[in-house]
Amino acid sequence: MALRTDSLLLNLFRSIRTYSTQKTSCGYKYNIVQPYPVSPQLTVGKEVEKPEYWKSGIPSPGPKECKFGFLLSCQAGITTDDINIFVHRQCINHGAYPSPLNYHHFPKSICTSVNNVVCHGIPDSRPLQNGEILNVDVTVYLNGVHGDCSAMFFVGEVDPDAIKLCNATKEALEAGISACKPGQPFSVIGKVIEQTAREKGYAIVPAFIGHGIGSYFHGPPDVYHFDVSGTPRDEGLIMKPGMTFTIEPALSEGGIEVTILEDEWTAVTNDGSRTAQWEHTVLITEQGVEILT
Repeated sequence: MALRTDSLLLNLFRSIRTYSTQKTSCGYKYNIVQPYPVSPQLTVGKEVEKPEYWKSGIPSPGPKECKFGFLLSCQAGITTDDINIFVHRQCINHGAYPSPLNYHHFPKSICTSVNNVVCHGIPDSRPLQNGEILNVDVTVYLNGVHGDCSAMFFVGEVDPDAIKLCNATKEALEAGISACKPGQPFSVIGKVIEQTAREKGYAIVPAFIGHGIGSYFHGPPDVYHFDVSGTPRDEGLIMKPGMTFTIEPALSEGGIEVTILEDEWTAVTNDGSRTAQWEHTVLITEQGVEILT
């Protein structure tokens, strides 16, 4: 997920408050997540093709198809670093490079975002607790191209509000994908996503956007998840066959203001509210749209 850099985004970053637990509007309690110690980066052998930033940490500003996937199970007591190790090994075993590893010096192979963490959470030594919700964001580099996706997972038994939030976010993603086809303006994606979110009673976190992807990890076009029709952000870009990009809305139970923590990656909600996010990489075809991840 790309980070917006316009002036509106700067106004969204406020000082963060400290919480331990918080209640939903229906009275269900959940944990407010703070970072734990992070272990060293994992390594990748010579047999795996690597992107240009694998050593330097700095990507160059170049789309093809990249299909790759595996099953993942999240249980109470395991750490997000355990999940990172599992996914890293799966990538290597399939001859793929885990794209986040050392991308702009990101220290891990995936992003794991729990409860109030919106996105870009760094896997660490904190054990997952029963009732938590978790986003796992996986991107792989295979055959010269990147493929980016994320999904929500339930840790044990979760409360009804958590299920509702995660389901609504998935529906918003599906609505955005369904709006894609040749000749459509990119602004239609955010319009239908925002409409779906509002109908479900949620707000879009506007600080993060989808992005073009292919031989590069992040690039144009910018894919907004809220309605930008008639605003300066609406560049009038039209979808054409061959374009590949991500759609990855994040919905919040509460406020939409976020803070980036001192690790310079982890984005958390300022009011401690939970968020959910789902993501796919899609390809515009002559007939419509294809989900690649």
